[in-house]
Amino acid sequence: MVKIPDIDTLMAGPLGRFLTEQRSEREAAKADAWNRAWKAAMVGGPIAILGIILVPVDFGLKMWVSFAALSFIGVWVWKPIVAAKKRVKIGINEGIAEALGFTYHHDGEKGREYELAEQFGLLPDCDRAGLEDFWTGTLGEHNFHLHEAHLEERRGSGKNRRWVTVFRGAILRIGSGRTFHGITLLQRAGKHKRWFGGRKDYVTFDGHRMDMVDMVHPDFDDTFEVWSDDQTEARYLVDPLYVERLLELEKSFEGKDICSLFVENDILVAVKSGNMFEGGTMNPASDRFMVEKCAQQFASMGQLAQSVRKDFGFTR
Repeated sequence: MVKIPDIDTLMAGPLGRFLTEQRSEREAAKADAWNRAWKAAMVGGPIAILGIILVPVDFGLKMWVSFAALSFIGVWVWKPIVAAKKRVKIGINEGIAEALGFTYHHDGEKGREYELAEQFGLLPDCDRAGLEDFWTGTLGEHNFHLHEAHLEERRGSGKNRRWVTVFRGAILRIGSGRTFHGITLLQRAGKHKRWFGGRKDYVTFDGHRMDMVDMVHPDFDDTFEVWSDDQTEARYLVDPLYVERLLELEKSFEGKDICSLFVENDILVAVKSGNMFEGGTMNPASDRFMVEKCAQQFASMGQLAQSVRKDFGFTR
């Protein structure tokens, strides 16, 4: 059973004291940002107006330079706010990690969970990937690794060339404590279609073939599809309880399009969930809510891990 610490206890301990200290820090950051905005308006405003009127260059170029200057000023003005939010966010996450016996790092590198998710189609193709909020620890008897990913693709050409987000969410790897005989992929229905309509009979990832699994659960095909190279094992793994826990996890992450993979002795989950673990806000009144929300997400992860504790004769 995954035990989540009492929120009152968390807020009465070091985490609560840290957040109390950050009240004055956040007020100072707001004041600094307003001061910077005032300076920018008083100094930069007149300079920009004179430049537009007096500098003899193409009007389009003037607009481009003005936009670039405004963007730079905006970053400079908001820098204290961004720093304060990040400081509070990291403090909250480190406090929760310590209470749960986890490890938290804001920055990190791609690991096995990302590589497997990429290899087996849990993630879309992208041109650049940003990773943050790395969590590791044990949920019940299961080791886990979790981080957020922001994947972007370069689209368009010329002046219309831009970066487009194709995935933002969580990638989770949970050790099952067992070794799976095959590889089983669970994705939303309609993910793999033939060119001329209808569902594919099989899919391949890096030359590895997995066949469509016919599930016997009522209405299952309306929500998910299962692909595996071991049909019998796949039907044992993807039972109603596991699907229920998976959907609960998606709900707790306020996400969508959740998918899962069973491979070797790991369970992978990827879910589009927006920007998670963002406990850093400028409003101290929201601190408790953000702490409680984060703790509940880990409770859902633990329940998912517990749902696959079955004895199918897998080897440890």
